[in-house]
Amino acid sequence: MTDPTCGPYYAEDGAVFRRGKAKVDASGKQSFSFGFLVCEINDDLPDPQAAAQQVADALNLSPQGGTTSSFTPAPIPTGKVETNGKTYMNDAKGGLVPLDMVKAQHQLEDETVRKIIGYWIALSEQVSRQKAHVIDDIDGFEEILAQEYGLTVGGRKGNKSLMSYDGLYKVEVRINDFIDFGPELQIAKELVDACLNEWSEDARPEIRAVITNAFHTDKAGMVNRAEIIKLTRLPIEDARWKRAMDAIRDAQRVVGSKTYIRCYRRDRFDATWKSVTIDMAKA
Repeated sequence: MTDPTCGPYYAEDGAVFRRGKAKVDASGKQSFSFGFLVCEINDDLPDPQAAAQQVADALNLSPQGGTTSSFTPAPIPTGKVETNGKTYMNDAKGGLVPLDMVKAQHQLEDETVRKIIGYWIALSEQVSRQKAHVIDDIDGFEEILAQEYGLTVGGRKGNKSLMSYDGLYKVEVRINDFIDFGPELQIAKELVDACLNEWSEDARPEIRAVITNAFHTDKAGMVNRAEIIKLTRLPIEDARWKRAMDAIRDAQRVVGSKTYIRCYRRDRFDATWKSVTIDMAKA
């Protein structure tokens, strides 16, 4: 359960609640509003309680939630429309429903979702900006090295690792290529099929299974790249097989890449590295 001092929203048993609140009006009269259930997390999630905790923490971020934060949420439309002096809410079918016809809990749910999404979008945009800043900083560092020493950091593909002088902090950049296969792959498949037909029962069952599965396609019609690459590592000396493997290698082409940045820290120079994660589920 969330610490009661953290804000009016708290998580318990996979649900989010707002606690009751005492009020004193101008005349000194005291009243008390009861707490209520805000939402329940779907049991299909791996950890409903952890998800509920995230929702409660997000609600408690804003001044209205109780804990002030300098983090500004992204602007989210209110979902309300003013027409002829009356307020309406857009429903999920594109219609307009008078505000007084919308149940209070549905209005609260709407406000809760919009508040969370606002912070979530802003956080996502901030992470994207931070990634760009990191790449700019590393590029600037490499430019200095190139100017002063004629050196570059990292390998041929752009992978690199930078470390603090005391060995307690490390930044790694990894570039993963997205590989697709050209028309040569069909030629490779025909050569492989010819080999299988000729080998017949002489081929080991496990080898036949690997070869057969390699060219299976998923629902999108895509082959499994990892399984295709496995074929090139099989120790088979057949001449046609070798031509098929050459065709597979020729068929590979880079259609894009993605840059991954990972940061690590440790308490001592000889301690195990710990990843510094930007992951709401692990924060």
